[in-house]
Amino acid sequence: PNLTVLTEVDVDRVLLENGRASQVIGRQQGQQLSWKARKEIVLCAGSVGSPGILQRSGIGPSSVLNPLGIDVLHELPGVGGNLQDHLQLRLIYKLENARTLNQIAGTLWGKMGMGLRYLYDRSGPLAMAPSQLGAFVRSGPEQATANLQYHVQPLSLERFGEPLHPFPAFTASVCNLRPQSRGRIDISSTDMNSTPLIDPNYLSDPQDLRVAADAIRLTRRIVQAPALAAFDPKEYLPGPALQTEQELFEAAGQIGTTIFHPVGTCRMGSGGLDVVDNQ
Repeated sequence: PNLTVLTEVDVDRVLLENGRASQVIGRQQGQQLSWKARKEIVLCAGSVGSPGILQRSGIGPSSVLNPLGIDVLHELPGVGGNLQDHLQLRLIYKLENARTLNQIAGTLWGKMGMGLRYLYDRSGPLAMAPSQLGAFVRSGPEQATANLQYHVQPLSLERFGEPLHPFPAFTASVCNLRPQSRGRIDISSTDMNSTPLIDPNYLSDPQDLRVAADAIRLTRRIVQAPALAAFDPKEYLPGPALQTEQELFEAAGQIGTTIFHPVGTCRMGSGGLDVVDNQ
């Protein structure tokens, strides 16, 4: 009875009174509304949304707010900084003697068959998780614990949103679980509907580059195992010709995509770039 949930509301900013957040300003179906707090406001709009709300409220780094004409009410450089994300390297292997989702879902008839099978008994490809195999491993002996995670899918495509390849293949996506690279998310204007500026800064830390190269080499070793010999896997991306450390660094940049795990843009702690403390 003491909870009201409002849907289709876009939160623009919070208002400060005597240094405390006292009011929330938002829009619902085009109408501007405000809600005044009797005690406190909990802001939890995610790693992309939270720094945007704070920055539009005048809370954040002056280097971001001043050019947009936003009065700095609380200088807080860490708002939008410390962005971390899991970068997945998507290695693709062509197969022989196998039928993958590339063939099953690659035609209109195949898609219809998948749909009918799911409607009939909730089985088939539409009943599967996106990744059929997962694994945690160490990228090298210097790692005390597993620092890589695999997601393996019985399909392949050049980029997300594009058609499946016309040949049978699987994708071995491997990501560094403990990236050292840090990026930023900042607003691009005072309009809450404007696209934020997202700079993940992937692979900017030398340690992340080394782990990425090791991950590619490790994946190649796994795929060459005798258990997969019957399927004669051939590396399609990034390509077997890329062997040197520098070539693998560049390959990681070409085949890397997000797993959509952004965190850290409103960091908790007690240092100069923290946004909230542990209370």
